[in-house]
Amino acid sequence: MVYKLYGYPQSGNCYKVQLLLHQLAIPFEWVSVDLLTGEQHTPEYLAKNPAGKLPLLEIQPGQTLPESNAILYYLSQGTNFLPTDLYQQAQVLQWMFFEQYSHTPNVAIARYIVRFLGNPPDHQASLAMKQTAGYAALDVMEQHLQTRTFFVGEHYTIADISLYAYTHVADEGDFDLSNYPAINGWLNRVKSQPNYVAISH
Repeated sequence: MVYKLYGYPQSGNCYKVQLLLHQLAIPFEWVSVDLLTGEQHTPEYLAKNPAGKLPLLEIQPGQTLPESNAILYYLSQGTNFLPTDLYQQAQVLQWMFFEQYSHTPNVAIARYIVRFLGNPPDHQASLAMKQTAGYAALDVMEQHLQTRTFFVGEHYTIADISLYAYTHVADEGDFDLSNYPAINGWLNRVKSQPNYVAISH
């Protein structure tokens, strides 16, 4: 079986899974679903994922897995992208929960407002709130990375992939990363990993 990955090319959550699949050299079929026109809410797609969210990994007919970080966890089992040490595994999950709760709801939404909505006047209050909270998340990351090469165990893991996805395009949400040297060094280290692929633009 070849995996099918349902996603939107410019989505950071979808990009996470693409990146890991490429870095694991796992073949997959990309099935594009247009978020901006609502294709994720068609009856055909909702039959696969009733939550109407992307990405979705189809492992085999009738067996699917939604939620980007759950997919990363599934694909990384038994690989160097997930530590064998149980405490470090929990730390990986800690950062992935941080990404979904504190990081992506702010950095990704700011990016959506600026890049995809065109930064309209009636969204400026919301944008300011998302940027404030987004910078708070980036501050946490910067402090953590000041004494570390990667987020967990000094090794590149799915925690890095999870946080990299929207951090490396944070400028598209009008975030200024010039005052985050530790994050910028980490971004460059992620880009230098074998089989790296860029997000679609």
